[in-house]
Parts: sequence; C-alpha cells; structure tokens
Amino acid sequence: MDAATQTTTVDRHHPDTKPMTPETASGTVALAFSGGLDTTVCVSLLKEEYGYDEVVGVTVDVGQPDYEFEEAEETAEALGVEQYVVDAKEDFADLCLKAVKANADYQGYPLGTALARPVIAKAILEVAQEEGCSAVAHGCTGKGNDQLRFESVWRDSELDVIAPVRELGLTREWENEYAQEKGLPVEGGDGGRYSIDTNLWSRSIEGSELEDPSTIPEDDIYKWTENPSGKDAELVEITFEEGEAVAVDGDDLGKVELIEQLNSQAGAHGIGRTDMMEDRMLGLKVRENYEHPAATVLLTAHEALEGLVLTQEERSFKAQVDQEWSQKAYEGLVDAPLVSALEAFVDDTNARVTGTVTVKMEGGHCRPVSRESDYAVYSESAASFDEEDVTGGITQEDATGVAKYHGFQSRLANKILADAKKGEAVADGGSEATDSANGESEE
Repeated sequence: MDAATQTTTVDRHHPDTKPMTPETASGTVALAFSGGLDTTVCVSLLKEEYGYDEVVGVTVDVGQPDYEFEEAEETAEALGVEQYVVDAKEDFADLCLKAVKANADYQGYPLGTALARPVIAKAILEVAQEEGCSAVAHGCTGKGNDQLRFESVWRDSELDVIAPVRELGLTREWENEYAQEKGLPVEGGDGGRYSIDTNLWSRSIEGSELEDPSTIPEDDIYKWTENPSGKDAELVEITFEEGEAVAVDGDDLGKVELIEQLNSQAGAHGIGRTDMMEDRMLGLKVRENYEHPAATVLLTAHEALEGLVLTQEERSFKAQVDQEWSQKAYEGLVDAPLVSALEAFVDDTNARVTGTVTVKMEGGHCRPVSRESDYAVYSESAASFDEEDVTGGITQEDATGVAKYHGFQSRLANKILADAKKGEAVADGGSEATDSANGESEE
C-alpha cells in the first residue's frame, strides 16, 4: 500500500494521538508550501507520521504580497525545510487576461484562486521531478475545490499524491493545537483565524465567523479595497488589442504591472468586493468573501468592447462558450481538450476586440461610459433619431411589414386559447382567428 492510498485515523482533539504510519513511504516529498498553518503542520506530519525522509517546500509566486514570502522563508528555515521559490507571475497573468477574453466568472465573481491552482501545481510538479521526489503533497481539505485542481495536474505524473489534511480528517482547531504542542512556528497573518488566499488577480477570505451566512463581516477583512464613502469618481481608459488589455490611460504596461495598477486604482474606490454563497464542485455550499478590483474593471471594459464590435449572433453564442470556458477553469481543467476548442472560438471573435473603453469608477462600482473601435458594428446615422432613413435604401416605413408580423404567432395562439375557453374555437385556426390576431376583427 503506497502513501497516497494509506487509510489513517487520528483523534482530532488530541494532537499526541498518532495516525497509522504508511510502511512504504520514504524518499523526498515536494509540498505546496505557503508557510501558513496547514502547510506548516503538513511538514511535520509528512515526516513523523507518513515516514518521508525529507520534505522540500515549493512556494510559487503568483502575485502574493512580499510579507507572505518572508514568512514562508522564515517558517521553512525554522522547520529545517529546503524551500524553492518559483516565479510564475507572468504565466499566471497571461492566464488571467485569457480569462478576460472569455468574460470568465463563476456564479457572478471573477475566477481567481481557480486560475492560480493549475499554474502552481505545474510549477510544483516540475520541481518535484527535477529533484527526484517520489511524491507531491498539498495541505487542502477534503471539502474544498483546490484538492481537485492540484491533483488533476499531479495525477498525470507517476508520483504519489499525498493530502495529509484530507487523509487525516484534520480541523483547523486540531492543527492549531498540534502546532502548539509541537512548537511549530505558526505566526503572522491572522494566526489561523481565517483561510486567506492571495494572488495577483484576487484575494479570498473564508472561515471562522464568516462561515455563518448571517454574520456581517468587519471591514478589516478587506485589504485591497477601501470603503468608498465620499471618494470622487475617477475615469480610467483601458486599451485592448485582440481582446487583451495592453494599456491604462494610454500608458503601455506589461501584464503583471497592468493588473497591479488597476488593483490599486479600482481598490481605492472599493470596487471588486464579493460576498456570496458559492456552490463548490463537491456540492457543498460555502460562504466566500472575495476582492478583485482589477478583474472587475477589465471584465467590465472587455464585455463593453465586445458589445460594440461583435454581431448579435456572435455575442449570443459566445455567452455559451464563455460559460463553458469558465466552468472548466473553475474546475482547474484549463488544459482540457474542450478548453482548447473553446479558445479557438474566443480567439477568433476577439481578433476584432481592439479599441478603448472608458470606465467610471465610483462608490464601489464601475461601469463603461464610452467605447471606441475601428471594428465597431455600428452606424451612428442608421441608429440616430435625427436621421429620417436608415441606410442602404432602407427606410423607416420598411419596418411596417416587420411590425405586422412581429408577435403574430403569439397573438394567434392567445386568440385560439381565448376562443377555446368560450367554446368558440375555430378548428383550423382559420381566417376568423387570423383576422382577429391581426387586429382586423369586425367586433
């Protein structure tokens, strides 16, 4: 029996109670390492309970704040763990802007953690393979989505996959007690009160009193977004090339820098807060709090530009494509064959999504107030109320025939039903009902 399938039990109320130890676990395991409570406890458990000779911590940079790396480094040093730091910000930013092209969200909020996990998982797997590890491990619970997102990448390798928190059925209360008993260096942050995940694109806060849907969160759970009361409105212009944001207020920026700048600008207006009940992949409904200022502005601007340059049919069909892309991204399956096929359509339509959108940021909200593009499927003269005719020989009078037919079948059906109730149905829906449906009744 290998370490990945070993069944273990542990008394979660007594840290000294040890689970069964896998007999064959040995060698080196690469752990997704943040230096937080979960992964700090995992280092000890992987050695003492699972029997691994060495644990290497892999911290992947997808835009976390500097203090998280400092804490992770200090924790790794205190634990005697060799730490690898992989810079994946550019890869992650590229995926985030690809998500904008697909107008990606899940149940109304921009995807963030879901996009980061495959990027992180790939980076960890590369380190594990380069260092000759026999296994990879994460500190995810058995109730969340992240375990699936990590493992969908890792299980394509020959390495064992270890999930101590899930396999041992641990709670955060037990972990805090265990860390205290073992003298593990769990410091900084919120001391384990909340489970917080931060990356370039979003910041999520969950756990503790927030698990009660009736609890009104204190403002101090938010770090990226300010209370917008009394702040003057601000206009920001976003430039897109083939669906990808490339400039803010006329300044060309790299992907990472562009996202960081908009996080700061939009966050100052309180834009990008979400407090929701989210349906996870396993069917659990959970309360989540998110911050995503840049994502909110970019998604708003991009959708506005698509509205200007895409045809009605393209917009309608793309909404379905976007929904499918978002669902697969939420599941962490961005490399699925379906996603590749969906992206072919997204890229084709976005080839014309080039132009600028001005967004007004005010009072915690943002909305597009102007948009321009050389590819606009729009004629000002055709749409103007100040012009008598439409275009191309089409006059307003030509709409009369369309107006007569519009709703004809519905009117006819309603007439037939009304007559049936009165016992006066015309068997074949013939001329009498038709004349009435067209407003030509002699009554």
